[in-house]
Amino acid sequence: MIKTSVSAEFVNLSPHQIVPKLADAGIFIASESTFYRILKSESLSAHRGHTKPRVVAKPMAYEAVRPNQIYSWDITYLQSCVRGQFYYLYLFLDIFSKKIVGWNIHATQESNLSAVLIEEICVKEKINKHQLVIHADNGGPMKGATMLATLQKLCVVPSFSRPSVSNDNPFSESLFKTLKYCPIFPSKPFESIEAAKAWMEIFVKWYNTEPLHSGINFVTPVSKHLGLDVELLKNRNEVYEKAKEKNPNRWSGETRNWGVVTVVKLNPLKEKEKSNTNIKIQQAC
Repeated sequence: MIKTSVSAEFVNLSPHQIVPKLADAGIFIASESTFYRILKSESLSAHRGHTKPRVVAKPMAYEAVRPNQIYSWDITYLQSCVRGQFYYLYLFLDIFSKKIVGWNIHATQESNLSAVLIEEICVKEKINKHQLVIHADNGGPMKGATMLATLQKLCVVPSFSRPSVSNDNPFSESLFKTLKYCPIFPSKPFESIEAAKAWMEIFVKWYNTEPLHSGINFVTPVSKHLGLDVELLKNRNEVYEKAKEKNPNRWSGETRNWGVVTVVKLNPLKEKEKSNTNIKIQQAC
């Protein structure tokens, strides 16, 4: 079987091709599943052929150690009352603080619309040149000429997910899940784009100021963004230390860790990749 598979006639073919060709020649050696099993055991099934398989490099690894260093953004659909028609929510998130820093809703997905929004965000958040990385997927509004030209003008570094790999943009995916499954999400489609924007105003205010996020040790995004989490977590730790001091038998070890989250990673390297340089965004001069 191995000899047949690596022969000049069949070396470039998969078992799906080999088995019927052998049958046409009046030969049966094994089933396709057996061919695959044997080839896999001999490390001959990964890629058959002279051409090299497509290799898509993993996105660059970044670390954020303060707000306004790395944003994640994406577009999601909001259902309208018209069947087959949707509104498009453009949403930017600061991955360090989990704060929604900017959003808008449009009837179309266009690069120039995302470019206008990021310019507004940079002004509002007082973003300096060479300060910010923006991560997104590979959609047209993200990689369109107008958006890329705007990022270059603002000296913002673009970062993109691999094609068809949703895990490369987990922060935006998680936010969209929170948005669409939160208790205040409407049960019926939006009657107009104005209605969608009005609801989004409510959601952003709620999301940024009320829920305590586990990824930042249960403080609100606004508290983290403004640096107020340091005092909040210090006070929590003091409460626990006093409780332990008052009744030490309730604790078998240390009190709960209320430490400040000091770094958030985007596309972190695996252990075997850590020999490569992990890039950290430098503070703007």
